[in-house]
Amino acid sequence: MSTATYTVIGMTCGHCVSSVKEEVSEVPGVTGVEVDLSTGLLTVHSDGPADDSAIGAAVTEAGYSLASAAEAS
Repeated sequence: MSTATYTVIGMTCGHCVSSVKEEVSEVPGVTGVEVDLSTGLLTVHSDGPADDSAIGAAVTEAGYSLASAAEAS
């Protein structure tokens, strides 16, 4: 199991959080998603190393963008 943390830009409300969670949850291999509105942090739990491009595409599909990514293991 792997965990990766990203910073999402543009979220302003609970609906934003729901949209990001929904899109990222659909990425293959993702087993859990946590989003903190106040910090913009997106934590992704997955079966193996997260596919940064797929996570970025899911966040973009939700209408937001990624500022950074950092593997947490």
